[in-house]
Amino acid sequence: MNSREDVEYRLNLSKGFLREAEQDFQLGRWRSCVANAQLSVENAGKAVLMLFGVSTKTHEPAKHMAHLIKSPEIPKQAQDKIKDILPDFLLLGAEEHFMTDYGDESSYKLPWDLFDEESAQFVLDAARKCKAGAEEIVGEVHRWRS
Repeated sequence: MNSREDVEYRLNLSKGFLREAEQDFQLGRWRSCVANAQLSVENAGKAVLMLFGVSTKTHEPAKHMAHLIKSPEIPKQAQDKIKDILPDFLLLGAEEHFMTDYGDESSYKLPWDLFDEESAQFVLDAARKCKAGAEEIVGEVHRWRS
């Protein structure tokens, strides 16, 4: 489950969804930008979890990543990097995933009415940070294990 190929696959998913989020932003498709940014973050988080043998059957990798910070088995540099990026991972969990797909059912707001350029830019910046952080963690751990 935590092979290099699995981790790289998740990182590649993160990169692809981030690329689509960037394209959506350029086209002014705010909901789609947020949806793809959320998927980028989710897959970046899953790459980090897989790196340390944690199951990736979740839409909330940040919850599991918070536990890695306390684990004595995780290298200190990786723990510090996770601490740095964890707030951004916490921003884009399952709630945002559901909002981009279904809207706010309690107020009957459609997904396209929930996001604007400002919110898309905020989320896109967070996704960039999460993807870059995950790549850094993966690179450090692979060097540490070699």
